Amino acid sequence: MPLPGPLRRRCREFLGGVVEIRYAFPALSHGGGAGFLFVVTDERITVLCTGALSRTRPSGVWGSYPRERRIGPVETGAGASFEFAGTFFEVDDEYVPVINAADAEVFDPGILPRDPLPDL
Repeated sequence: MPLPGPLRRRCREFLGGVVEIRYAFPALSHGGGAGFLFVVTDERITVLCTGALSRTRPSGVWGSYPRERRIGPVETGAGASFEFAGTFFEVDDEYVPVINAADAEVFDPGILPRDPLPDL
């Protein structure tokens, strides 16, 4: 499920300049609590803090990493979770394909389907 336009605009405020957001998804710290937004551009993976009370209001940058860093793999079973930058995060199952696509774009681009409308 894509993040709504207003939320993407709020995320861009923390990215410094006009950049294209390739992927974005919300996550929680493992066990609940703090919320985060992972925002993937061509150059960086930026993790924004949203705090414990909101998943839609970024309040600051938790970390920024080179795009060549893998986000997954995502462990599934009793909930979807992954480790990134030494911290464990949980995501809703609907965002697992987003993480997999973001990783595949850099590490295994041959498995991604071709863009059916490349001229748009």
